Amino acid sequence: MRLKDCHNFHDFRILAKKRLPSPIFNYIDGGSDDESTYRRNTAAFETCDLVPSVLTGVKDVDLSVTVMGQKLDLPVYCSPTALQRLFHHDGERAVANAAEKYGTMFGVSSLGTVSMEEIAKQTTTPQVYQFYFHKDRELNRAMMQRAKDSGVQVMMLTVDSITGGNRERDLRTGFSIPFKLNLKGMLQFVLKPMWGINYVTHEPFSLPQLDKHVDMGNGATSIGDYFTNMLDPSMNWDDVAEMVKFWDGQFCLKGIMSREDARKAVEIGCTGVVISNHGGRQLDGSRSSFDQLAEIVDEVGDEIDVIFDSGVQRGTHVLKALSLGAKAVGIGRMYLYPLAAAGQPGVERALGLMKAELERDMKLMGKTSIDQLNRENLRFRS
Repeated sequence: MRLKDCHNFHDFRILAKKRLPSPIFNYIDGGSDDESTYRRNTAAFETCDLVPSVLTGVKDVDLSVTVMGQKLDLPVYCSPTALQRLFHHDGERAVANAAEKYGTMFGVSSLGTVSMEEIAKQTTTPQVYQFYFHKDRELNRAMMQRAKDSGVQVMMLTVDSITGGNRERDLRTGFSIPFKLNLKGMLQFVLKPMWGINYVTHEPFSLPQLDKHVDMGNGATSIGDYFTNMLDPSMNWDDVAEMVKFWDGQFCLKGIMSREDARKAVEIGCTGVVISNHGGRQLDGSRSSFDQLAEIVDEVGDEIDVIFDSGVQRGTHVLKALSLGAKAVGIGRMYLYPLAAAGQPGVERALGLMKAELERDMKLMGKTSIDQLNRENLRFRS
């Protein structure tokens, strides 16, 4: 299979699986425990159907939205994800360039492999900084100040990862940063030599958001260990309220799954929430993001921006989330598989296919702008 033969999420996944050593592929591909929430995230979209209108005149379709103060050409943005240069040697640089080409937002993670400063110099696309709350409070403040100084427009605090999810695929292969693989894991790297050649012939792998503060090289540290040992499980609403005040700008909480927590986010001054279960990678058995979307929009949708992620694989999934009241939709695996498969051209192809799907599906729905989508477009199955 070649990149030009990829026409959807599943095609990109197949190509990524062919090109990545299995420990890295499974790090992207896997969820926690039995992966029931991971599967439910996408299956939940099948609980409702779109109801199209006809004869509305749909020659021109406007896909633009304004979310978290940012004007985007697409209602879809690239959610911040960790370790991208493990998937392809260009990592965040490739994703940022592709996001800029399509006029949408891009996120850099605390566990990103390219610095937020470099991305800010490279592109003009709006940048989100995805932040983890560490036990070291001075580190938290220093990292937020660094994001401010680099011109980051949106702060996104992840609140569903105060400890690491039980990602058993990683345990089976010994996946960790730096690599400390078991025999089975090492064999998989031998079977995919091109990945290894690219890895060793490009700049050394690093975590520039953290490398001055956290020693990730003193013995192998799994991502689960990082969450469990470095992040602060005592984080509470008062701590976050201080961060919101310090940031004094667009600030959203990623990982909100209840209307009560969404209300608290409003009360402490957040400007947005991301309804997310971390792509099914944290609490297995939790509700899907889509199942929780309507009630959270009903609670706070008139006061702050409600953003949605987890499980999105199709343009119709995006339209269903927008019809329920989401202001924008984040994708993760949907651009990570293309990144792994082909770098920047892969991400561009994925975003291009998404744009084409959205334009086509909007026309088939009889809509010419995102603000015309509403719950009248949907019927839920009993």
